[in-house]
Formats: sequence, C-alpha cells, structure tokens
Amino acid sequence: MLSTMPSLENLDLSQVRLQIRALQPQLVTWRRQIHQKPELGFQEKLTAAFITHKLESWGIPYVAGIAKTGIVATIAGTKPPTTNHAPVLAIRADMDALPVQEKNEVEYKSQHPGLMHACGHDGHVSIALGIAHHLAQHPETFAGTVKIIFQPAEEGPGGAKPMIEAGVLENPDVDAIIGLHLWNNLPVGTVGVRPGALMAAVERFRCVIHGKGGHGAIPQQTIDPILIAAQVVTTLQSIVARNINPLDAAVVTVGSLHAGTTDNVIPHQAEMLGTVRYFQPQYTGYFRQRLEQIIQGICSSHGAGYEFEYEEFYPPVINHPEIAELVRGAALEVMETPVGVVPECQTMGGEDMSFFLQKVPGCYFFLGAANAEKKLNFPHHHPCFDFDETVLAVGVEIFARCVEKFCK
Repeated sequence: MLSTMPSLENLDLSQVRLQIRALQPQLVTWRRQIHQKPELGFQEKLTAAFITHKLESWGIPYVAGIAKTGIVATIAGTKPPTTNHAPVLAIRADMDALPVQEKNEVEYKSQHPGLMHACGHDGHVSIALGIAHHLAQHPETFAGTVKIIFQPAEEGPGGAKPMIEAGVLENPDVDAIIGLHLWNNLPVGTVGVRPGALMAAVERFRCVIHGKGGHGAIPQQTIDPILIAAQVVTTLQSIVARNINPLDAAVVTVGSLHAGTTDNVIPHQAEMLGTVRYFQPQYTGYFRQRLEQIIQGICSSHGAGYEFEYEEFYPPVINHPEIAELVRGAALEVMETPVGVVPECQTMGGEDMSFFLQKVPGCYFFLGAANAEKKLNFPHHHPCFDFDETVLAVGVEIFARCVEKFCK
C-alpha cells in the first residue's frame, strides 16, 4: 500500500490560525477513518457512531437518529450579542458514500467492497467535526448558537428534506445556513462562491414506448418502438434549443435506452431514462409538461402507446446574496490573494442542500481540493477520486470566520 500521509511542513496553512492548524493531523486521521468505512444513504450507522463518540468526548450536546441516521449538534457561544436577537447559524455536512469500488492503493482504502467515499463527504464530516471541536473550545469567539447538521443520503434518495421535516431548523430557529463541497474541479488554494444559482435542479424521467413487435424484414406489420424512441430522443433536444431562453442554461439528457434482443426482431417496447437540469426556478414544472407533449405527439403519430414517469428530485441551489458575501469575505481573508476566490463556478450537478436554502437564507460554496502535482485530481464519482487533505484545515478556518462574522 502507498502512504500519502501529509506533514505539517508540506501544508500551506499560512492564513489559518494556530489552534486550527494544530487540528490538521486530527482532521486527516478522522477523514481517513471515515473513508475506510463508507456507507450508503440512510445506512450511515458506523459514521454516525463515530460522530457521536467525538461529540460526547468534547461535551457537545446533540440529537441523533434524525431521518434515520442524521445528527444535529448544538454549540452555544459566550460572546455577548450586539443586538437583542442572539443569532443562530447552521453548518451542514453530508456523510454518505457511493456504490463505487475504490481503485486507490492507499493505506486508508475502503474496507467495504463496492462502496467508496468518491465525492468527498468523508472530508465534509471531518471539517464539520473540526469546526465543532474548535467552537466548543473557543465559545468566547461568537455569540448565539451554531447548529451543526450531519446529513445522510445526499447522493440519494435525499436526506435534507426529511431532516427539515423533523425540525432541524427549529428550536432554536435557524437564521442562516452555510455548507461546503470539496471540489476537484478547482485547485487547492481556491474557493468557489457566488450569489444566486450555484448548482442545478435535478429532475428524472422514465419513458416506455409500447409498439408492436414483429419480424425485422416485415416492418409494415409492426409499430417499431426503436424508430419512435430515436425520434423522441432527437426531438427532446429541441426543448433547450428552441423553447428555453438562450441566455438561460438547461440540459435534457437521455442516458439510457434499451430495446430489443437481436438483429432481425423488432421488439414490442423501448425504455429510456433521462435527466433534466436547469438553474432558474421558473422552469419548475415546465420540463415535465413539455417532455410529455413531445412523447405523446410522436407516439400518437405512429399509433404507439407510452408510459411516462417524472420526478422533480432536487431544486436548484440558490445562494442568498448577503450570506454569499459573508462567505466570500471569510474566504478572501483565508486565501492569500483575491484570485483564489472564484465567482464563475456554476455546475449542472445537483445537491439537496437546495432544500435548506429554500427554507432559510444561506450559501453553499466549493472548496478547491484538486492537486495535479500529487495526482489528486480525478473527478468526483471516479474510482480513483481523492483530494488534497491540506484543504481540511482551510475549510475549518473559513467556517470559523463565517461563524464569527455572522454570530456577533
């Protein structure tokens, strides 16, 4: 096994305060312990036990078992507030893994076959534990309350919504929420933060076209679902090309199309699966309607039937301008130059942090984690995904400064 344990001498943490810098080795250790025990959504029992053990050892009150495996820790500051209202800030970290077989040959490789932290959620948990430890040790640095939300099932089927329904934003009521995603699309030393839309809505559809099977050499006796499916796939692209404002961004992708078993048989049906992405909330509901219009019209013209299922999975991630500016200000203090804060960082990827942002003002941001020199730049969800662990202390520092700025 190859060891990539970093040393403090190799870390660029010049803008990170000494007490957080001292946490760096622990942050790496926690991350690697979590990485070795990946768990799928709503099955994060080992991860939750690891988190609660740490919280208990630090004397931090928490509630566990929310939405099956979720946890909320509450830390009270001792600094007097500057207003009559004691502020409440939430910090959210997701903690589930993916059904991916890890190919990294490292000492902390996944010990669970077929499962891997291939998206950085192990780092998110480590950073959240780091800020919990720091705030518990230094309550004099902030007023009000910080709630740290350890959320299950971001990769699916979605843990944010059931946690909200369970009341994690209440008692005390949360005024704002922040969260980060370690991001291998940005290099170490950068932070991606912007007001407005950061990540896209995620919607899914399934369509089964019912035709009439028969001999491939006698097509006039059939209703060919493959031909119909091909027309549907092509025509769906006209939605973005001709129905959506060219200044808006959207994607309609058919990622799966299955029909037939051999060369000389026209099958009786064809099934396709696809996804829709967009940033602007005004398109909510539009794609569902337009897709079915196209499918119904093409099928009708060929005398075919169809089944159509559509799921509005996650809404777009929309950052509140004031909270985004708060995060940007904190990032500017931690990054050595303004060049390190990247505003043009949108992605058509989706995140259920969006449900929290629909309820309270907040900001979700990207913390650059790729390091090409160390070959730590594989994309998210890749079996060789890994990131530069230098960013763990940087993430804690940014969160700490956001708490201090918000919880005055």
